[in-house]
Amino acid sequence: MLKRASGMRVRGLRTVAAVALVAIIGMPPAGVPVEAQQAATKLREPDVIYVPTPQEVVDAMLAMANVTSRDVVYDLGSGDGRIPITAAQKYGARAIGIDINPERIKEANENLAKAKVGDRVKFLNQDLFETDLSDATVVTLYLLSSLNLKLMPKLKALRPGTRIVSHSFDMGTEWPPEKTDTVNGRSIYYWTIK
Repeated sequence: MLKRASGMRVRGLRTVAAVALVAIIGMPPAGVPVEAQQAATKLREPDVIYVPTPQEVVDAMLAMANVTSRDVVYDLGSGDGRIPITAAQKYGARAIGIDINPERIKEANENLAKAKVGDRVKFLNQDLFETDLSDATVVTLYLLSSLNLKLMPKLKALRPGTRIVSHSFDMGTEWPPEKTDTVNGRSIYYWTIK
Protein backbone atom coordinates (compact mmCIF):
# COMPACT_ATOMS: atom_id res chain seq x y z
CA MET A 1 0.00 0.00 0.00
CA LEU A 2 2.82 2.38 0.88
CA LYS A 3 4.55 1.67 -2.43
CA ARG A 4 1.37 2.43 -4.38
CA ALA A 5 0.77 5.70 -2.50
CA SER A 6 4.35 6.72 -3.18
CA GLY A 7 3.91 6.04 -6.91
CA MET A 8 0.70 8.07 -6.95
CA ARG A 9 2.48 10.92 -5.19
CA VAL A 10 5.29 10.90 -7.80
CA ARG A 11 2.76 10.98 -10.68
CA GLY A 12 0.96 13.84 -8.94
CA LEU A 13 4.21 15.75 -8.56
CA ARG A 14 5.01 15.16 -12.25
CA THR A 15 1.64 16.63 -13.22
CA VAL A 16 2.21 19.65 -10.97
CA ALA A 17 5.70 20.09 -12.45
CA ALA A 18 4.33 19.81 -16.00
CA VAL A 19 1.64 22.42 -15.31
CA ALA A 20 4.29 24.70 -13.78
CA LEU A 21 6.49 24.32 -16.88
CA VAL A 22 3.55 25.22 -19.11
CA ALA A 23 2.95 28.34 -17.02
CA ILE A 24 6.63 29.33 -17.12
CA ILE A 25 7.69 28.51 -20.69
CA GLY A 26 4.34 28.65 -22.45
CA MET A 27 4.53 25.25 -24.18
CA PRO A 28 4.11 21.83 -22.56
CA PRO A 29 7.06 19.46 -22.37
CA ALA A 30 6.81 16.42 -24.65
CA GLY A 31 4.44 13.79 -23.34
CA VAL A 32 2.34 16.11 -21.18
CA PRO A 33 -1.34 15.24 -21.50
CA VAL A 34 -3.34 17.91 -23.32
CA GLU A 35 -5.66 18.18 -20.30
CA ALA A 36 -2.74 19.39 -18.18
CA GLN A 37 -1.80 22.14 -20.64
CA GLN A 38 -4.22 24.63 -19.17
CA ALA A 39 -7.17 24.51 -16.84
CA ALA A 40 -9.94 26.55 -18.45
CA THR A 41 -11.89 29.02 -16.33
CA LYS A 42 -14.85 31.30 -16.98
CA LEU A 43 -13.62 34.87 -17.56
CA ARG A 44 -16.69 36.73 -18.86
CA GLU A 45 -19.42 36.17 -21.41
CA PRO A 46 -18.16 35.80 -25.01
CA ASP A 47 -18.70 38.75 -27.38
CA VAL A 48 -20.01 36.48 -30.16
CA ILE A 49 -21.66 33.11 -30.44
CA TYR A 50 -19.45 30.33 -31.69
CA VAL A 51 -19.87 29.47 -35.36
CA PRO A 52 -17.13 27.24 -36.80
CA THR A 53 -15.21 28.33 -39.87
CA PRO A 54 -15.68 25.72 -42.61
CA GLN A 55 -12.49 23.76 -43.31
CA GLU A 56 -12.23 25.00 -46.91
CA VAL A 57 -12.26 28.59 -45.56
CA VAL A 58 -9.61 27.69 -42.95
CA ASP A 59 -7.42 26.32 -45.74
CA ALA A 60 -7.94 29.44 -47.87
CA MET A 61 -7.20 31.78 -44.94
CA LEU A 62 -3.91 30.07 -44.13
CA ALA A 63 -2.94 29.95 -47.82
CA MET A 64 -3.79 33.66 -48.24
CA ALA A 65 -1.52 34.45 -45.26
CA ASN A 66 1.22 32.33 -46.87
CA VAL A 67 1.78 30.47 -43.58
CA THR A 68 5.08 28.58 -43.26
CA SER A 69 6.87 26.58 -40.59
CA ARG A 70 8.56 29.81 -39.43
CA ASP A 71 5.24 31.40 -38.47
CA VAL A 72 3.53 31.85 -35.13
CA VAL A 73 -0.21 31.87 -35.85
CA TYR A 74 -2.63 33.37 -33.33
CA ASP A 75 -6.30 32.53 -33.81
CA LEU A 76 -8.45 34.97 -31.85
CA GLY A 77 -11.72 33.32 -30.90
CA SER A 78 -10.33 29.89 -31.75
CA GLY A 79 -13.44 27.83 -31.00
CA ASP A 80 -12.83 24.13 -31.65
CA GLY A 81 -9.20 24.80 -32.62
CA ARG A 82 -9.37 23.96 -36.30
CA ILE A 83 -7.29 26.94 -37.51
CA PRO A 84 -4.32 26.43 -35.13
CA ILE A 85 -4.42 22.65 -35.63
CA THR A 86 -4.49 23.01 -39.43
CA ALA A 87 -1.65 25.57 -39.34
CA ALA A 88 0.50 23.06 -37.45
CA GLN A 89 -0.51 19.98 -39.45
CA LYS A 90 -0.36 21.45 -42.93
CA TYR A 91 2.39 24.07 -42.60
CA GLY A 92 4.38 23.09 -39.51
CA ALA A 93 3.67 26.47 -37.90
CA ARG A 94 3.48 27.06 -34.16
CA ALA A 95 -0.04 28.15 -33.30
CA ILE A 96 -1.90 29.58 -30.32
CA GLY A 97 -5.67 29.59 -30.06
CA ILE A 98 -7.28 32.17 -27.79
CA ASP A 99 -10.85 31.74 -26.58
CA ILE A 100 -12.74 33.20 -23.66
CA ASN A 101 -15.14 30.26 -23.43
CA PRO A 102 -13.77 27.36 -21.34
CA GLU A 103 -16.05 24.91 -23.19
CA ARG A 104 -14.38 25.85 -26.49
CA ILE A 105 -10.93 25.40 -24.90
CA LYS A 106 -11.94 21.95 -23.68
CA GLU A 107 -13.22 21.02 -27.15
CA ALA A 108 -10.09 22.43 -28.83
CA ASN A 109 -7.81 20.45 -26.50
CA GLU A 110 -9.78 17.27 -27.25
CA ASN A 111 -9.31 17.93 -30.99
CA LEU A 112 -5.63 18.69 -30.38
CA ALA A 113 -5.14 15.33 -28.65
CA LYS A 114 -6.59 13.56 -31.70
CA ALA A 115 -4.49 15.65 -34.12
CA LYS A 116 -1.20 14.81 -32.40
CA VAL A 117 0.39 18.24 -32.90
CA GLY A 118 0.43 19.21 -29.22
CA ASP A 119 4.10 20.11 -29.47
CA ARG A 120 3.23 22.93 -31.93
CA VAL A 121 -0.19 24.12 -30.69
CA LYS A 122 -1.62 25.40 -27.44
CA PHE A 123 -4.98 26.84 -26.46
CA LEU A 124 -5.36 29.61 -23.90
CA ASN A 125 -8.52 30.55 -22.04
CA GLN A 126 -8.01 34.31 -22.29
CA ASP A 127 -9.74 37.51 -23.27
CA LEU A 128 -8.44 38.27 -26.77
CA PHE A 129 -8.43 41.99 -26.00
CA GLU A 130 -5.93 41.39 -23.18
CA THR A 131 -3.76 38.71 -24.81
CA ASP A 132 -0.14 39.53 -25.65
CA LEU A 133 0.17 39.04 -29.43
CA SER A 134 3.72 40.39 -29.74
CA ASP A 135 5.23 37.17 -31.11
CA ALA A 136 2.48 36.68 -33.73
CA THR A 137 3.47 36.62 -37.39
CA VAL A 138 -0.08 35.72 -38.50
CA VAL A 139 -3.38 36.56 -36.78
CA THR A 140 -6.66 34.96 -37.86
CA LEU A 141 -10.10 36.28 -36.95
CA TYR A 142 -13.74 35.31 -37.27
CA LEU A 143 -15.32 38.04 -35.20
CA LEU A 144 -17.84 40.80 -35.92
CA SER A 145 -16.76 43.99 -37.70
CA SER A 146 -17.31 45.94 -34.45
CA LEU A 147 -14.87 43.63 -32.63
CA ASN A 148 -12.35 43.83 -35.47
CA LEU A 149 -12.52 47.62 -35.20
CA LYS A 150 -12.00 47.41 -31.43
CA LEU A 151 -8.95 45.18 -32.04
CA MET A 152 -7.55 47.39 -34.81
CA PRO A 153 -5.16 49.47 -32.61
CA LYS A 154 -3.76 46.28 -31.04
CA LEU A 155 -3.32 44.68 -34.47
CA LYS A 156 -1.71 47.77 -36.01
CA ALA A 157 0.82 47.80 -33.13
CA LEU A 158 2.15 44.37 -34.15
CA ARG A 159 5.56 44.20 -35.80
CA PRO A 160 5.77 45.08 -39.52
CA GLY A 161 5.13 42.16 -41.82
CA THR A 162 2.58 40.49 -39.55
CA ARG A 163 -0.32 39.20 -41.62
CA ILE A 164 -3.97 39.47 -40.55
CA VAL A 165 -6.71 37.35 -42.13
CA SER A 166 -10.39 37.68 -41.26
CA HIS A 167 -13.28 35.43 -42.20
CA SER A 168 -16.46 37.33 -43.22
CA PHE A 169 -15.78 40.64 -41.46
CA ASP A 170 -13.52 43.50 -42.54
CA MET A 171 -12.08 46.49 -40.63
CA GLY A 172 -14.37 49.11 -42.14
CA THR A 173 -13.36 52.02 -44.36
CA GLU A 174 -10.58 53.08 -41.97
CA TRP A 175 -8.45 50.05 -42.89
CA PRO A 176 -9.38 48.55 -46.26
CA PRO A 177 -8.01 45.06 -46.94
CA GLU A 178 -5.08 44.54 -49.30
CA LYS A 179 -6.67 41.37 -50.67
CA THR A 180 -10.07 39.75 -50.61
CA ASP A 181 -11.27 36.34 -51.73
CA THR A 182 -14.49 34.38 -51.70
CA VAL A 183 -14.71 30.68 -50.85
CA ASN A 184 -18.13 29.06 -51.32
CA GLY A 185 -19.81 32.43 -50.81
CA ARG A 186 -17.74 33.36 -47.73
CA SER A 187 -15.48 36.42 -47.77
CA ILE A 188 -11.87 36.44 -46.61
CA TYR A 189 -9.95 39.68 -45.97
CA TYR A 190 -6.17 40.16 -45.73
CA TRP A 191 -3.95 42.90 -44.33
CA THR A 192 -0.21 43.28 -43.69
CA ILE A 193 1.13 45.40 -40.85
CA LYS A 194 3.31 48.17 -42.31
